[in-house]
Amino acid sequence: MMKHDADVIIVGAGPTGLMLAAELRLAGVRPLVLERQPRPRGTPKAGGLGGQILELLHHRGLLRRFQAACTGPMPAPRFPFGGVHLDFTRMQDPPMHALPLPQQLLERLLGERAGELGVDLRRGHEVTGVNQDGDAVTVDVRGPEGPYQVSARYLVGCDGARSRVRDWAGIPFPGTTYPEVNRLGQVTLPGTVTVLGNGDLDVPGFGAVRAGFTRTDRGLFGVGSSPGTPSVSLYTVEDETTEYDDDVPMTLTELQDSVHRVLGAHLPLAGSTRLSRFTFKARQAERYREGRILLAGDAAHLFPATGVALNAGMLDAVNLAWKLAADVHGTAPAGLLDTYHTERHLAGARTLLHTRAQVALRRGHDAAAEALREVFTELLADEQPLRRMGALVAGTDIRYPMPGAGPHPLAGAFAPDLTLHTGQGITGLAELMHSARPVLLDLADRPELRRTSRGWQHRLDVHTAKTEDRPADALLIRPDGHVAWAAGLDETADSATASLREALSAWFGTPSNTGKRHDE
Repeated sequence: MMKHDADVIIVGAGPTGLMLAAELRLAGVRPLVLERQPRPRGTPKAGGLGGQILELLHHRGLLRRFQAACTGPMPAPRFPFGGVHLDFTRMQDPPMHALPLPQQLLERLLGERAGELGVDLRRGHEVTGVNQDGDAVTVDVRGPEGPYQVSARYLVGCDGARSRVRDWAGIPFPGTTYPEVNRLGQVTLPGTVTVLGNGDLDVPGFGAVRAGFTRTDRGLFGVGSSPGTPSVSLYTVEDETTEYDDDVPMTLTELQDSVHRVLGAHLPLAGSTRLSRFTFKARQAERYREGRILLAGDAAHLFPATGVALNAGMLDAVNLAWKLAADVHGTAPAGLLDTYHTERHLAGARTLLHTRAQVALRRGHDAAAEALREVFTELLADEQPLRRMGALVAGTDIRYPMPGAGPHPLAGAFAPDLTLHTGQGITGLAELMHSARPVLLDLADRPELRRTSRGWQHRLDVHTAKTEDRPADALLIRPDGHVAWAAGLDETADSATASLREALSAWFGTPSNTGKRHDE
């Protein structure tokens, strides 16, 4: 068999590429990350993480580390949605959380994690061409010391919205580009501008500007402030068709001019901690795989709303990594890698659904659009629809299709964060997932299920525990945190063992002939 320079080549060292590299290393795979920029970008982009990816970071034991890196206070659980807000501040257990972590800091943390795991990351190495055959992908690279070639079993394009990998693979990227420019700033105000107790601004020579969103015939203006912080968030949307270079940062003057055009007020600004400009696109690759080339993150999908792209891209990476690793190790069942497209394309379509709905809410200017926003706001006053919308935005409502007849209601969903009582004490389900290995969790002391798993003992961690109000007798949890199988409460031995064997084979391949487990 031909020896390759790496098992998987990753093009792009943004959050998706770095997350994928770390996950592959946890699974014993050799990734090579190629990034054309010689150093991490300083241009501000995303301002934090939100949604399901926070639970996944908890599964990897990284959440506290990321939380400790945050420099500002945790924001209240209140999120913009198409010109209105999803306000979870009255809930004890909100369905959506956020972590204020600027993308530059996020990439630094992910880069450090990749370095700790031994990832080969090459900055200043630009991919100039890609070719694949039935056995490998060959990549042409222009590095600081000249051109060279590398090869691998697979290549993953994590190279953003203008992905050249996607173009080389011939994967269509249909969708819509909206004729608008969005500008966002975290700014400090001079003493001449007063932030009132209700969050409104008192602007000299203009008067009060109310907190939240203000719509004019020239666009949308938004302002928000958090108690105890010296800065406020400003946001503008204007219809504009200008193509901006993403690598050219926005200036404070540009934001100030946009506020003046939209609001008609000259709002003095003293300084900024974050400035970003972006356009909105609703696009999704027709397929996430073409032979040995795969796509993840912005190369696979673009959403016309803020706060969801990082969540989606990093979840792509976690879904893909263990499946690629199984293929590289030769343990993948037939069709496993194709489930990456099936599952994450479904998730991408779900995210496109709610972000396109946000476009409809925010872009309408007539009386009908105002009525739609008013009715939608009234619905959000009730807890059930508010929770439903929170799960939709967070991506926690995704349930992947699972094989087998009549799967358990938990099958396909993200595993619940159970409190577990074991022989070693009390722990949480997340602590069992740090190594990114699949887990069979026996919650009802079912020895026949543990015996059934013996053939997969080198690919699977088996734990026995008790939990209050157990949702099932046992759970088979994939490395990405989704439940692959569950045994119903007091399900018969014959039924449970047969369906478990089917699920183990479907997700983790042919069993090996091994002896008894030492913990049996």
